[in-house]
Amino acid sequence: MTDDRGTVLRRRYLSLGLGELFAAVVFIWVASVSVLPLLERPSDALAFWSALVPLLVILVQAGVYWLLARRWVRQGTMPRGLAAIYRGFRVLDAVLLLAGLIGIIVWFPAHPFAVIGIPFVWLLGVVEYVNYFVVRLAYPPSKWFQRVGEWRTPRLMQDVRAAQRS
Repeated sequence: MTDDRGTVLRRRYLSLGLGELFAAVVFIWVASVSVLPLLERPSDALAFWSALVPLLVILVQAGVYWLLARRWVRQGTMPRGLAAIYRGFRVLDAVLLLAGLIGIIVWFPAHPFAVIGIPFVWLLGVVEYVNYFVVRLAYPPSKWFQRVGEWRTPRLMQDVRAAQRS
């Protein structure tokens, strides 16, 4: 890989990593300032956190991945130990999403906003999970319909598999 290409990728990975971490911070801020004060029943708040926690975990894992990937983008592969951790995250995140869904069902919200908003937040977590661990969903809006049908392997999973082979 040429140095220019490596530099461009390192910059892009920095942007992606910081963007995912920033998104997690924004979700926490919006939750604490705008959403939680509206939820009067404790069960509504539990349902909300059941939806939000898996999303936050996935966003932080993704942000850390992109920042760490800057180390090996030029010269090699993801370290095997880190690949094993992300293989574990793939399972853990699926369990968290399932537990979150169960929490939403058990503490089904009564607040009208929460009935719509909480499942939407959980679905965002599912989309992030799919995007990082199953099939790439993130493309520029102008090319999304054209590219998403290619069923490409996410970069994270490409790195994990390359580490296993090395």
